[in-house]
Amino acid sequence: MPTAQRLSSRSPRTKTARQRELTTKRRGELAEVAFTHRAVRLGFAISKPYSDSQRYDFILDSGTALYRVQIKSTSTLLNGLYHVNSHRRTGGGTVPYLPSEVDFLIAYIIPEDAWFILPIDLVAARTSLLFNPKNYYRDPGLYGDYREAWDLLREPRQCASCGHSVPTRSCGSSAGCRSPVGFV
Repeated sequence: MPTAQRLSSRSPRTKTARQRELTTKRRGELAEVAFTHRAVRLGFAISKPYSDSQRYDFILDSGTALYRVQIKSTSTLLNGLYHVNSHRRTGGGTVPYLPSEVDFLIAYIIPEDAWFILPIDLVAARTSLLFNPKNYYRDPGLYGDYREAWDLLREPRQCASCGHSVPTRSCGSSAGCRSPVGFV
């Protein structure tokens, strides 16, 4: 005797919160793989933290500096613009990334295979970002100058106190500067 199929009140297209989370997580994992591929092709060395408890996804070695990078991705259009969440979740709320946690937020626009290389100082107070599509009818938008700006990752940081080029967050130059922040 055949068994009756169970009828569901959900349409086949409706996803549960868990299904949406898995889709988002998978998209993030694929964006990280795409980033690794692109960065290595461009001559950067990439390191991945052993655990996922850091605020950054990778350490990028440009040859002259080390950068903590957070990768975000989207395929979502919101009123004709791509929407990227630029925050982390904690305690049920959202918190923007801070310059003390991340050096660059890198946004990947999946449908366009486009990368936006954003210094964290530029977006530190924001929890979401909007990006114009490539051939947007108005202008390149607020972040247009950062589209494919991989050259920003090749520039060494300089200590604002003494001007010394530094690959890490603490200067420690031979001039005796121990400035822990204030890079330009």
